[in-house]
Amino acid sequence: MVSGAAVALGILLGIGVLLVISPLLWPAREATGPTRRSRLAAGLRERLTQAGLAQVSPAVLIVLSILCGVVAGAVTVAVLPIPVAATGAAIAGAALPIVGISWRARMRRRAARIVWPDVVDNLVSALRAGLPLTEALSALAVSGPTATRAAFAGFERDLRAVGDLGAALDELKDRLADPVADRIVETLRMAREVGGTELPSVLRNLGGYLRQDAALRAEVEARQSWVLNAARLGVAAPWIVLALLSSRPEAVRAFDSPAGAALLVIGFAVSVVAYRIMIAIGRLPEERRWFA
Repeated sequence: MVSGAAVALGILLGIGVLLVISPLLWPAREATGPTRRSRLAAGLRERLTQAGLAQVSPAVLIVLSILCGVVAGAVTVAVLPIPVAATGAAIAGAALPIVGISWRARMRRRAARIVWPDVVDNLVSALRAGLPLTEALSALAVSGPTATRAAFAGFERDLRAVGDLGAALDELKDRLADPVADRIVETLRMAREVGGTELPSVLRNLGGYLRQDAALRAEVEARQSWVLNAARLGVAAPWIVLALLSSRPEAVRAFDSPAGAALLVIGFAVSVVAYRIMIAIGRLPEERRWFA
């Protein structure tokens, strides 16, 4: 028989071996790196800022999505008493606020794409008139395009409160939350740190490039708008037909069967995948915020 001492020694040996190899089995995460939850919250916060809803917290958006999902599922159960259809409607309803925020953010980015050349032109005019960089930026709170005046007014307040141009520029980037704004701000930061007299010509060239890019994107988006409309119509049409068929009891019984439920699940999955493919084909890629 094995003695108790031998058993205890074997347990201690196993624990020791486990502790030795534990760094390989469970590598430690970086303490300073963002977690998945924090990255999700940061992404939602940036999307809300881009949509002009910076005062709304990501938690409010998540709660609103849950409420929309519950309401959509309850309404579907009342109209179409099929559990699978109610589940799909709840998922679609929960995604509706996030889709709406994304749509609003895209519309604002599209509108801002037109005004950035005017912002650059105002900066060039102010710098050529002899104003310092800080005063030229602060003047955009009054003389700049209407869509960007609030952000530059916040920049002026931050600059007066802190007195640090770098920190004020970082806050300005967070308020604007736009890749073009990041490019302009980093150009100004580099000119401030390095010095030189080429900033007006650099900004003038950047403004010309932004005008050409905006014109090209507008032309391509106008030509590809029919692809997006076809994708939306193609996704909505089968579910509109299903809603019309729900008025017939025999159709409800058919879809409430296992085969009908499988058909609904497959149809929902195919609709989502097809819609995403059509959107990927018909929409131009958005610029990433490399300097965020």
